[in-house]
Amino acid sequence: MARPPDPDRRARTLAKAADYVLERGLEGLSLRPLAAALGTSTRMLLYDFESKEKLVDEVLAEIRRRLAARLADLQSGGDEAATLAAVWEWASAEERTPFMRVFFETYVHALAHPEAHPDRGRAMVDDWLRFLGSRWQPEALDPATATLYVAVIRGLLLDRLTAPDPERVDQALERFTDLLH
Repeated sequence: MARPPDPDRRARTLAKAADYVLERGLEGLSLRPLAAALGTSTRMLLYDFESKEKLVDEVLAEIRRRLAARLADLQSGGDEAATLAAVWEWASAEERTPFMRVFFETYVHALAHPEAHPDRGRAMVDDWLRFLGSRWQPEALDPATATLYVAVIRGLLLDRLTAPDPERVDQALERFTDLLH
C-alpha cells in the first residue's frame, strides 16, 4: 500500500507553485520547469496532486484564497461610489498586478475552453460578487448592480494592465463613480 502524500510538503509545494504561477502565469505551464523551479520532480508533483489539472486547480484556489485574504483587509467607504473607488485603488495597485494577470488569463482560458474547466472563470467572478455584496447591506446592492460594478472594474482593470496611460483608466473609474452621485 502506497504512503499518502505528506500534507506539510504538499502545502509548501502548493505555496511555491502559486508563487511561480503569479510570477510567470499559466500560459505554457509545464511540469518539468515548474518542478525544477520548486526544487522537486515531476513525479513528486504528480504524487502530491495526482495530475497537472488538479495541481492547476489547487494553485488557482490558493491564489483565490490569497486574494480573498487581501480583499478582507480592504477598508471601503460608506457609499457605493466611495467603496468602488477604494476597490479600484486596491485592485489597480502595482503589487496586485500578478493576481489580476492570473485572473484574466484564467478568465480567457475558461472562455476559450468552457468544456474543460467550466468553473474556473466563474469562481473568480463569484469571489468578486460576494466581496462587493459584503460591502453593502444585502438589500442595497442587488445582483444586477453588483454584476455591473464587477464588469466595470474588470473591464477597466483589463485596460489598465495593457494601457500605456493608466491615468486615463483611473480617470474613467472616477467618471463612473461620479455618475453614481
